[in-house]
Amino acid sequence: MGMDYTPPKYIQVMSAIQQRIEAGEYRPGDMLPSETQLVRELGVGRTTVVRALQTLAMQGWITREHGRGSFVKGRPDSPAERVRPGLAVTEQAETGDGAMRAERVAAPRHVARLMGVAERTPVLMRQRVTRQGGRPAAVETLWFPLEIALGTDLEKPDPLPRGVRHHLEAVKHVRFDHITERLTARKPTKQEAESLGSADPVLGVLATVHDPAGAVLMVMSVALPGDLHELEDVYPVR
Repeated sequence: MGMDYTPPKYIQVMSAIQQRIEAGEYRPGDMLPSETQLVRELGVGRTTVVRALQTLAMQGWITREHGRGSFVKGRPDSPAERVRPGLAVTEQAETGDGAMRAERVAAPRHVARLMGVAERTPVLMRQRVTRQGGRPAAVETLWFPLEIALGTDLEKPDPLPRGVRHHLEAVKHVRFDHITERLTARKPTKQEAESLGSADPVLGVLATVHDPAGAVLMVMSVALPGDLHELEDVYPVR
């Protein structure tokens, strides 16, 4: 294996857009070219462009508005934030590109422990299988205390156009304060393996979302096929 390193395509797309922002080609407030235009111009797939734009939004370079497009904010004042899968799941729109189901279930042991409730306490489970390039790319499973889910659209198996976080903050007037997140390499569960069509190892994200008082608003588990996903971070050395 050679020592040459070629960044993933979505990183290359990010770099191209960042360079244009820093050069003043894209100014704060400008709308970026559409996803379709970027696909054609940069010669990459739509999923690559979407991933690049989602990451740029998480890092503070741009904002994305459902139904309108992406808008330039400018170079972030602080160093780029680390990409946090748990936060991305709560904030991204639930597009119609994956299977969705929602139902009340008995809390699994690890979920009950994180919520601080008795095992098999009724909770709402919301699960989505996303796809990338025609194949399953992630299994996202979210569990909510029933008092959080009641009166919301979380029990409906329909995509939330502005994401779980925006929906809960708008409907229940709760505030996401901090997320405790753990990343491990593990074998998929039987159900995850069936959804992904593979029993190969996955990157597993287990995260708990808290409000300012420390109460648990939701628990999430994300299974990411190891051959499709990688985590890359850029940070200053002081």
